[in-house]
Amino acid sequence: MSSKQPTFDELMANCERSAIHLEMRDAYDVVYESGPFADWRAGHRLDPDDRESWWRPWLDLMAETVSRGVVVRRARIVSEPVSEYIKYEHSGTFTNVAAGELVRWLPRRKASDLALPGNDFWLFDDRWVHWNHFTGDGESGGGEITDDPAAARLCATAFEAVWDRATPHDQYEIR
Repeated sequence: MSSKQPTFDELMANCERSAIHLEMRDAYDVVYESGPFADWRAGHRLDPDDRESWWRPWLDLMAETVSRGVVVRRARIVSEPVSEYIKYEHSGTFTNVAAGELVRWLPRRKASDLALPGNDFWLFDDRWVHWNHFTGDGESGGGEITDDPAAARLCATAFEAVWDRATPHDQYEIR
């Protein structure tokens, strides 16, 4: 492991080729989404034609990263029928796509024979892993960063297996 670990922001800023993100939970209870999720539950839907109302700093970061030539891919493994949270997440994923992310969805039943890491993660340039830890209730349990080659290989292999089976966002229908 390197003596100085970069932060998540530094990893994204210094990424040169690829940033991949695997999400495997059916619900997240992260503080910054509580308001938007409540609004969605009350019937509010983002209007793709009103970009100003939904564009946010994360999307600026993704657009800037993609503009440097970095391929940003996100895969989500979900149980079906999907949870209410996944319906919410799916309805807003067009924003990630608008920022340049490639997004795919894999029904959990199709992932049964895949070797997957125990936690969600980001992998930067096939080297740096940023583990996303969550509590049992879905709250953030903090992150952990490593450049352990075995962890990076596990994440890269798992992600590619998921990506190969997953359905592109614009073709995935919520059930």
